[in-house]
Amino acid sequence: QAQLVESGGGLVQAGDSLRLSCAAPPRTVMWYTMGWFRQAPGKDREFVAAISRSGHKAYNVDSVKGRFTISTDNAKNMVNLQMNTLKPEDTAVYYCAAAQPGSPAAKASSYEYWGQGTQVTVSS
Repeated sequence: QAQLVESGGGLVQAGDSLRLSCAAPPRTVMWYTMGWFRQAPGKDREFVAAISRSGHKAYNVDSVKGRFTISTDNAKNMVNLQMNTLKPEDTAVYYCAAAQPGSPAAKASSYEYWGQGTQVTVSS
């Protein structure tokens, strides 16, 4: 069972950057599709970005176009989310998740394993 642990959240101002990291068990990042989701209070969980084991990346273009970048560090078993030009509407709990290869990356139901989440708060 994959145990995912997010870190890097915090309170920042609009326009600032944050880098979220997700630590995974050995070989998880190399095998699974890794994704980031977020959930704001009173809203459904929303797909942010995903990266397949072959390195193919997908983004929720409407929400994070050109501002967020997902990456992996296979040697460290980490998946990262670089978030630039943050906006107040990016405020949410951000979750790291792992899905079987070939599953629809943008669907939360594809993901078998989830972290506990890290809070990101962007003030205006």
